[in-house]
Amino acid sequence: MSTLTYAVHDSMTMLRRNLKHAIRYPSVGLGSAMMPILMLLLFVYAFGDSIGAGMGGGRDAYPNYLTPGILIMGVAAGSMSTSIAVCTDMTEGIINRFRTMNITRSSFMTGHVIGSVIQTMVSAVLVVGVALAVGFRSGATPLEWLAAAGLLAAIAFAVTWLSAALGLISKTVESASNKPLLVQFLPFLGSAFVPAQSMSPGLRWFAEYQPFTPMTETLRGLLTGTAIGNDGWISLAWCAGIALVGYVWSRSLFNSGTTR
Repeated sequence: MSTLTYAVHDSMTMLRRNLKHAIRYPSVGLGSAMMPILMLLLFVYAFGDSIGAGMGGGRDAYPNYLTPGILIMGVAAGSMSTSIAVCTDMTEGIINRFRTMNITRSSFMTGHVIGSVIQTMVSAVLVVGVALAVGFRSGATPLEWLAAAGLLAAIAFAVTWLSAALGLISKTVESASNKPLLVQFLPFLGSAFVPAQSMSPGLRWFAEYQPFTPMTETLRGLLTGTAIGNDGWISLAWCAGIALVGYVWSRSLFNSGTTR
C-alpha cells in the first residue's frame, strides 16, 4: 500500500476509536448539543417577543432570524469536546503507546478532528429539529440546504483544528475545557441574536469584522433567503485561514512533543 493509503487507513482506525468513545461517554457530546438548544428555547420564549418587536416582527418571526445564529453557536460549542478529548489522550499516556506503534503520526489528530465534525453535524440536526418545533420555517431549496450543511461542516472543521491545538497545549482537562471559551463566546458578539446595525458603534465594528458574523449571515441567507453578498466568500476565507492555522499549530506541537 502507498503512504497515502496507510494514512487514510490509520486515520479511519482513529476515527472509529473516537466515535466509540463518544458513544460510550456521551456526556460531553450531549452537553455541547444541549447548550445551543437551551439557548434557542430561552431566546425564543423569554426574549422573542421583545427582540422580535424591536426588529420589526414578533416572536413568530424571530426563530427564522435566530436559528442560523444558534447553529453557528452550536458548532463553536462543539469545539470544547475536541479540546477535552485531545488533552485527555495526551495526559493519560495513551499517546506514548501510539508513538511506539507503526501508525501514521497525523492519524491521531485527523481521527479526533473528523470525529468531532461528525458529532457536531449530528448536534446541528438536533438543533434544526427543535427549531422547527418552535416555529422556524425555511424556504430553502435542497441545494441550499446542502450548501448550508457544507458551510457548517467547513466551520466545524476549521474550529476543531484550532481546538485540537488548544487541547495539545493544555496541562489538565479543566484547562482544556476553558481555553475554547473565547471561540464559543464570539458568536454572541456577532449577528447571531440581533443585527450588528443595532449595536453601539464600537461593538458594531467588532461584530462586523469578526469571523462568525459573515458565517452567520451566509447561513441565514441560505436558509431564509436574505442577501448574502460577499459574506459567502469571506466565510470560506475565514474557514480556510482558521483551519490552516489550527492544522499547522497542531502538527507542530504534536511532532515536537512540546505539547504542554
